[in-house]
Amino acid sequence: MADADVIPIGSGGRPGRGSGRRTTPSAAARALAGQGGRGKKNSRAGAQRDERADADVTASRASKSGPATDRPSGETPVEPVGAVPDVDGPEAPAGSDFAGLEQAVRGLFGEDGERRVAEWLAFLRRRLTGEYELDEFGYDSDLTDQVLLPMLRPMVEKWFRVEVRGIENIPSDGSALIVANHSGTMPLDGLVTQVVVADHTGRPLRTLAADLVFQTPFVGELSRKGGATLANNDDAERLLRQGNLVGVWPEGFKGLGKPFAERYKLQRFGRGGFVSAAMRTGVPIVPCSIVGAEEIYPLVGNIASLARLLGVPYIPVTPFFPLLGPLGLIPLPSKWLIEFGEPIRTDDFPDGAADDPMLVFNVTDQVRETIQQTLYTLLMQRRSVFF
Repeated sequence: MADADVIPIGSGGRPGRGSGRRTTPSAAARALAGQGGRGKKNSRAGAQRDERADADVTASRASKSGPATDRPSGETPVEPVGAVPDVDGPEAPAGSDFAGLEQAVRGLFGEDGERRVAEWLAFLRRRLTGEYELDEFGYDSDLTDQVLLPMLRPMVEKWFRVEVRGIENIPSDGSALIVANHSGTMPLDGLVTQVVVADHTGRPLRTLAADLVFQTPFVGELSRKGGATLANNDDAERLLRQGNLVGVWPEGFKGLGKPFAERYKLQRFGRGGFVSAAMRTGVPIVPCSIVGAEEIYPLVGNIASLARLLGVPYIPVTPFFPLLGPLGLIPLPSKWLIEFGEPIRTDDFPDGAADDPMLVFNVTDQVRETIQQTLYTLLMQRRSVFF
């Protein structure tokens, strides 16, 4: 802005008081004008200093962004005060994080890892929202397929290395009653048979279990969700009429708890209740022979007094339990062979055959002998207990 003239106080803004003569400004006016001039000079000097500072900052930034050869060797560039550091590194390619996650999933779960993770997420959503069903027996197919069977599968495939034969004798649709020998101190043979049938036929195996299973806390509820129900004729017939595959182990605790010296010698098959159930529903009976379960917990003794106190059939004594404590509960890795025999038809029996005790006994004995002879054959074919 140009310097303004200092006009002394006078009439009409003219010098003096209308006399028409130019008068000399007063001392006060001259002092006021002097202060304004000095302030103007100071402001100009400040502007010049600001311009020089901006020029310095610009030169510093230019030297920083220039080639490294412009700086002396070993000299570290000094950033000006107030400069914002460049913290952004090279931008990662789009989708690189997702590709890494995908590779990690495949390495953990195999080539079908993406599908398995998607199934797990869908399973969790159904559990959280309650979008799953239980049948009248308490069977939870969603929990069984997504959790229970996958947990057992490594034991079946890697630990026991189960070899399956005669799977074609199990019908691809319709009902059938699978009857197997029972052994091994702990009922792992029932669990292994469930996994084998589900994996090779794509159909669930509904099992008939003893009362003690459902009286045991947590085990009973989990068994029902896994497809087990009480071993009685009414439940067995209802399951068979609904078109299910049903598994039964007629030896019961007598087969499970027999001494190791009596291995692979079948015990009594009860009173033949499973045969009468098959006859009433007209479904085939499929004999199942299991080799390998007898060696997982070699039973050499029984603490009978403690068993009576606890209300259980036996307290097993094996070479490793209770000597090694919980470690003694790890089953030995025996080699398993499971063979499903040719079905025994029951639909050609006359009406009322299920009420004929002699006929029921004969069919029961036929099933038992078929399983026993198959066990002997499999034992001859097995090269070693553990290989």
